[in-house]
Amino acid sequence: MSTDPSSRAIVESAWQDVRDDGRVRTELIDAAYAEPRLRELFPWTGMGELHFSRCTDKRWTWDIPYIQPARGGYWVSGPLRTETVGPAATAAQAVYMVVERLPPNCGPAFIGTPEELAAHEATG
Repeated sequence: MSTDPSSRAIVESAWQDVRDDGRVRTELIDAAYAEPRLRELFPWTGMGELHFSRCTDKRWTWDIPYIQPARGGYWVSGPLRTETVGPAATAAQAVYMVVERLPPNCGPAFIGTPEELAAHEATG
């Protein structure tokens, strides 16, 4: 399990899947994908929300805030469901709020599970 060139291909395919599934607003996907630090993470969706993982396999990491639709814009929460960051009027603002809260040394996505990622980080 590693962060090699195939990691980029896996992540790029996941971004295309997120675009194709239609559960997340296109403007949000575009804004997140335009941000290089988010583009190298593994995206996934749930309940119209856009999530980002530091690894490619389920159960993805839950250490990055996520963005959900809200009336008049977006709401940034997390990383855990019990935590909230706040409202954002635009997709770009929501993306900024996530980026400023990324964990240290975040990305590119690691090929593997959260447990494998933790083991890799412990030896590195």
